Amino acid sequence: MYVAKGQFGAARARYQAVDVVSRVEGADPHALVGILYDELLKALDAMAAAAAKKDFGQRGDKQARALRLLSGLETSLDFESGGEIALGLARIYREGRRLVVAAARENDVAKIHQAREMLAGIAEAWAQIRSN
Repeated sequence: MYVAKGQFGAARARYQAVDVVSRVEGADPHALVGILYDELLKALDAMAAAAAKKDFGQRGDKQARALRLLSGLETSLDFESGGEIALGLARIYREGRRLVVAAARENDVAKIHQAREMLAGIAEAWAQIRSN
């Protein structure tokens, strides 16, 4: 059976959405933040690949997803209990948004990689909290 390239992409997107939903169901708050980080890093990777290919439609879709995930991470911060840590994370998320917007405006893959590297460090630290 022949499956057109567009159909395969659509099917893959549906399976990925089901995967995210299944991971979210029953996850505790700590795990939910981990899922946000995972999805953010995937969005940045896909954005970088699209920017490198000059696929501006795909780049825009992944940029929008990355920006939504960064906003979600920032709005989940508890500034009252988190104090300086929450303020520091907010600054990092804002810098991530700034880099993502600038990267899209300039089609600059290096800026996307810079944002990803910075945010991957936070994601790794978050994962370590769980394992300790």
